Amino acid sequence: MSPIRFLPNFRVSSHFLVCWIVLSCFPGFISSAIVTLDSVVIFKTHEWLEKPTFYFQCQGENMTVIPDVKKTHVLYTFKGEESWQPLTEIAVKKCKRCGFYEKDSIKSDDVFDEWEFCLSDFIASDGKYVHFKNKEFNATFLCPECIPLQKASDHTTGSHDGGKGVHLVLVIMVSALVSIVSVLAVVAVYKYWQKRKREQDQARFLKLFEDGDDIEDELAL
Repeated sequence: MSPIRFLPNFRVSSHFLVCWIVLSCFPGFISSAIVTLDSVVIFKTHEWLEKPTFYFQCQGENMTVIPDVKKTHVLYTFKGEESWQPLTEIAVKKCKRCGFYEKDSIKSDDVFDEWEFCLSDFIASDGKYVHFKNKEFNATFLCPECIPLQKASDHTTGSHDGGKGVHLVLVIMVSALVSIVSVLAVVAVYKYWQKRKREQDQARFLKLFEDGDDIEDELAL
């Protein structure tokens, strides 16, 4: 088997190494945190014919029905371990459009409120964020992971603002190094293949002479 057949795997490994280094330099791109509902109280319902179905939903995601919420002016508290938890997952520096709604059996669902849900909203030391809508509801969200994630994001942002050129140079240098190593590996493997081919050709050439000597000896006999 020719050694050159192993070169594609080497190139794939090199590309994977570059991607891993880039992601390591910019970890904020893939960071996110889980958000749960800590408590909620609704001040009025929009459905008059039957018991209300209160739910939370972010744009492009499935709705999360909160089955316990049925009465107005009652404070519902949660442990974050309910079967319908968590509410959503929020990314660093990436807000999403979310809201509280109530199902309507006749027309479109009623909207309690819609707003931009961001990781930067969780500024309290306990990781809580309170959203209040006058005459509609008062909800408290919990995200303990958001506080350290925000600090890491701010630190990373500051480092990127001050050292973006250094990171760019580092990525270029690593890419150039990987390219050089790839070229050297290709050359080394090719030379090794040429050497093996020459040795095989010489071996076949010597074998021809040996076979010729054997035939001459047989003829002489």
